[in-house]
Amino acid sequence: MYLNLFLSFLMIGFISFGGGYAMIPVIEMEVTKNGWLNTEEFTNVIAISGMSPGPIATNTAIFVGYEIAGLSGAVVSALGMVLPSLSLILIIAAFFYKMNKHPLTKAAFYGLRPIITGLIVYAAINFAVSNGVIGAISFTTISLLLIFLLSLFSLIRYKMHPVLVILLSGIIGVLLYA
Repeated sequence: MYLNLFLSFLMIGFISFGGGYAMIPVIEMEVTKNGWLNTEEFTNVIAISGMSPGPIATNTAIFVGYEIAGLSGAVVSALGMVLPSLSLILIIAAFFYKMNKHPLTKAAFYGLRPIITGLIVYAAINFAVSNGVIGAISFTTISLLLIFLLSLFSLIRYKMHPVLVILLSGIIGVLLYA
């Protein structure tokens, strides 16, 4: 049982690309093929995995392993899922460790900083627009912008702990929108 769990999730980790959500159909096929869970049970596992912190594919592997063989099954499934990524990262890290002092490597990473920042800002703006956070000028838009600016100011100027900023922003949200 443990070997089957490990090998199934190891194979999924090696052949799946596109992130955790792209791995869900592959995991479902493997889980139902082995008779570990039916479709309804797997759907519940996905719901819990999506709500839990961390990568959804790894969370799913852990939940499936736990359902099949308890805590040891969860550990075996998690190891199978993360070993391919971990191995690849270690190989790449060893390569970059040797190359990190090279002037071209330093220049490339220095040049990547602005685009990475731009991608993060784009993702944040796109998320805000698609969820109605940014829209026509209204009380809600202005108040959300003020909460954002106050949060950013608190983090940068006063070095407030991010958890405290999140908590205070939530309280302000309840006071303004409840």
